[in-house]
Amino acid sequence: MTIPVLICDDSALARKQMARTLPKEWDVEVTYATNGAEGIEAIKAGKGEIVFLDLNMPVMDGYEVLRTVQQHDLPAMIIVVSGDIQIQAHQRVKALGALDFIQKPVSAGAITNILEEYGILTLALKEQPASNDNPMLKVDLRDACQEVANVAMGRAADLLSKLLDVFVLLPIPNVNVLEVSELTMALKATESESKISALCQGFIGAGIAGEALLLFHDSSFADMAKLMNMSNPENPNTEIEVMMDTGNVLIGAFLNGISAQLDMHFSQSHPVVLGRHCTVNDLIHDNSGRWNRTLAMEINYQIEGHNVECDLLLLFTEDSMPTLEFKLGYLME
Repeated sequence: MTIPVLICDDSALARKQMARTLPKEWDVEVTYATNGAEGIEAIKAGKGEIVFLDLNMPVMDGYEVLRTVQQHDLPAMIIVVSGDIQIQAHQRVKALGALDFIQKPVSAGAITNILEEYGILTLALKEQPASNDNPMLKVDLRDACQEVANVAMGRAADLLSKLLDVFVLLPIPNVNVLEVSELTMALKATESESKISALCQGFIGAGIAGEALLLFHDSSFADMAKLMNMSNPENPNTEIEVMMDTGNVLIGAFLNGISAQLDMHFSQSHPVVLGRHCTVNDLIHDNSGRWNRTLAMEINYQIEGHNVECDLLLLFTEDSMPTLEFKLGYLME
């Protein structure tokens, strides 16, 4: 009997990867949803007996989907597929009724093993591969970069959460090709009147180069210093130490996450403090000569239960675009 399977993810690349990894002999009819609200409607319509669910989505995220399914006792077995690999994320989705958790990027082996473990892999008599002609599976460079950023973001958050014993709240990565004049607009999570301090670190690989900016909200320094067990959080030198240590974790882990997906290595320069206790407008204005047209990945990290917030912004040079497109080409096909 054909099983209705739902793939619920806001990323076209993630939907395509998920569809590709389903066992070819599995007798299923696949439906796609781009956010949790669409996913709930599909489940109610009987299109999601088995659901592969992302966590970070617009409109309604994966946690809200799990709560809704649990509260209304909807007929769906849900397997979470996410780049957020924090231990607490695993624990929370299992407590909300998820069958299991798979780390992005997914592999066919991991999917098959879980389906077999729970006895829900029923085979058809002939191969029925998921069709890649579906318009929901069309992937462009921006979408591919956003999913790559999503996976890298999760790895950086996992490292930070382990070091500080906290839960890091993750957003949907914001990816755009920008002119320098648009950089300020891209920093949606940073209010123009907020005071920030900024750290910059260059990176370079084979055909790809850029700079990583860590924009640390000044109001976050005291809480972050306490989480790091620093003895004198009011000392100006402590602020620089907090920013350097946070940048080392987030920038390093994020770049490692990207390099693993692109199968390449990045070398990093020594971090430099770009500005202290300034506005985003001041920071961009004072450093506008550093950047031209760029591909920007922006992630706003927040720590649950603490007044800690920072923006990580990766700015790839315009010359990096052809290599990025080439490296990601096999994912977009």
